[in-house]
Amino acid sequence: MHAALFSATRIKNSTTGALPATRTLMLASREHQAIRGWASNRLLGMSDEKKLVVGDEAPNFNVLNQDGVSVSLADYKGKKVILYFYPAASTPGCTKEACDFNDSLNPLKAAGYHVLGISPDAPKKLEKFHTEQSLNFPLLSDPELGVHKAFGAYGKKSMYGKEYEGVIRSTFVIDEAGKIALALYNVKATGHVAMLRKQLAI
Repeated sequence: MHAALFSATRIKNSTTGALPATRTLMLASREHQAIRGWASNRLLGMSDEKKLVVGDEAPNFNVLNQDGVSVSLADYKGKKVILYFYPAASTPGCTKEACDFNDSLNPLKAAGYHVLGISPDAPKKLEKFHTEQSLNFPLLSDPELGVHKAFGAYGKKSMYGKEYEGVIRSTFVIDEAGKIALALYNVKATGHVAMLRKQLAI
């Protein structure tokens, strides 16, 4: 990071032989901005893992749902999918998000979308959550975090100045060809579904 600044000091002013003060300040400012940008990403809880972008192939997976039945992304080939990652079933934020998706299920289905929720929870816990909230879409279990990591939805986070690893609340829209049509990281539980529907014009 200091190499650019060091190299620049070797460029001499044709008149005085010294590096112009404005040039030095500009380089120092850019370096400071780069450091601040890196630090900001860390504080915002952004993962160092590779993030998926529009056009990427959605990683396939095969996991169990709340009923212990195997579910694969390949099962939805030729269909549009909304796959959302949440930290833990039965917690306030995750309950709010799940119920919002459930309340919007009919218009989403009418637009051709299939909703899938996924978390590290075991199928038994998901079954209880699914029943208690009367959810009408599958909840998937990923206790080994393989799917989370493949989608970049697990990584470094920060809270109250302490860094830790955890689930990054994220939502992906996958098109009929199995490509990422929309990738949303670090979303908020409240209001997320409404924002997503607006983006999808539903």
